[in-house]
Amino acid sequence: MRVQLCGVRGSTPAPGREFVRYGGHTSCVAVTADGDDVPTLILDAGTGIRQVTPLLGGRAFSGSILLTHLHWDHTQGLPFFRGGDRDDACVSLFLPEQLDGCSAEAALGKGMSPPQFPIAPGGLRGSWSFTGIVPGRLQVEGFTVEVREIPHKGGRTFGYRVSDGHSAIGYAPDHCPTSLGPGPDGWGEYHQAALEMAAGVDLLVHDAHLVAAELAAEAYFGHAACDYVVALAGAAGAKAAVLFHHKPDRTDDALDEIGRGFESSALPVIVGAEGTVFEI
Repeated sequence: MRVQLCGVRGSTPAPGREFVRYGGHTSCVAVTADGDDVPTLILDAGTGIRQVTPLLGGRAFSGSILLTHLHWDHTQGLPFFRGGDRDDACVSLFLPEQLDGCSAEAALGKGMSPPQFPIAPGGLRGSWSFTGIVPGRLQVEGFTVEVREIPHKGGRTFGYRVSDGHSAIGYAPDHCPTSLGPGPDGWGEYHQAALEMAAGVDLLVHDAHLVAAELAAEAYFGHAACDYVVALAGAAGAKAAVLFHHKPDRTDDALDEIGRGFESSALPVIVGAEGTVFEI
């Protein structure tokens, strides 16, 4: 499969000269199945989803979008996804089933509808479906997706393990492991859901919003430290770790420094950059 990072920033986009090399768009990853020439699976719909349209070669998007949760930095790109907002598009959108019984479309519409936005989800052109999902196994676009509930502040949040039967990626862009306790290293618990999501994957794309020194003051907002990502990858048998969901004020130079700190790691550690393509 081909995995392209289309948005790697967290919380809010980060424009400006200090954020050019790693990119300022928020969370979005495009996945292309072996043998296909365009992506059919999109993980999250932050502003980075705008970068998926050029990958479609002028065609409408026909495929599925998996949202990990409904925070703005994972949904705000939807109405600006030109490949999906056209009459010939066919899109299945999946998001965590809401514990209050709200339908998937209505839950998404709470943040995307008048007066907050000109249209509601049903106003997107083409054929769109909106479905709530629960932890378990899902078959989507020829991929097997293991859905796991991941602790994060402010609403139900999932992590996904996506496999084509030969290769697999783990995706958890928002994860607050310290909410389950400090764990053996002080970075948070390596709990069962996270270990299952990351088990044996070729690539673990994971929330690295914080550095260890920031945990005490900032983990309450719902994020993980870079050190946790690398340790989780090792504990779960992942082959490589991608640091993702960068803090919006974390400059290119600061991210370079973080990357240098993991150069001697036992497994490859990649600081996620917008436009990076992995063939796995």
